[in-house]
Amino acid sequence: MPIHLRAEPSDYADSVLVPGDPKRAQHIAETFFDPGFRCVNDERGELGFTGTFRGQPISVQSVGMGGASVGIYYTELAQFLGVKRIIRVGTAGGLADGLKMGDTVIAVSATCDDPMIGILLNGEAHAPTATYSLVERSVELARAKGITPHVGPIVTSAVFYDNRPGIMKRWKERGHLGVEMEAGILYTLGATLGFDALCMVTISDMISEDGETERISDEELKRGVNQMMEVACEVAISPF
Repeated sequence: MPIHLRAEPSDYADSVLVPGDPKRAQHIAETFFDPGFRCVNDERGELGFTGTFRGQPISVQSVGMGGASVGIYYTELAQFLGVKRIIRVGTAGGLADGLKMGDTVIAVSATCDDPMIGILLNGEAHAPTATYSLVERSVELARAKGITPHVGPIVTSAVFYDNRPGIMKRWKERGHLGVEMEAGILYTLGATLGFDALCMVTISDMISEDGETERISDEELKRGVNQMMEVACEVAISPF
């Protein structure tokens, strides 16, 4: 039994959704899972639930914030509990022109501005990249639902309050759609541990080139997350 997920392999489905926030994990289970789901982990307050979505097995597990935290949970899910597909469902700050708060972004790749990647790979170069079949499936499902997904690279940052002058402008100029704190770790561990990985995020604030932010309202954020989850749950139960 892992240290941080006090569960057995049979407690989790092959596909697991991974928000950072325990309250969001509970909301996902209560809103999208079929009746009868169960709590499979509450160690350190990181809630996990397993049930079904449209009759197919599915789990959700909160993992905290930042590379150091999520790396623990992604590793325990895949290496110790046998999970085969991990889909991050989180939030991000928007950088690209044309993005609006509440929009859905599907991350093809993640530029990793986090030293954890070097630690995990002993300093070797690597391009953290999503499992393409999951990107393709998520885009297809989103468009079928009338959602216009924004698809492309994002930045995974090691810090939330980044005071480096001009960094957001430079990231935007190099084509990044947004910035968050976990996708690069997910994609790297997916490559090294052998699980399918995808990151989908809702834009929770827009970041100007000088680093100033405009934050979404709680109600708008809930609508945006629910829109994203309608797609993410279907991607999670897609055939392997």
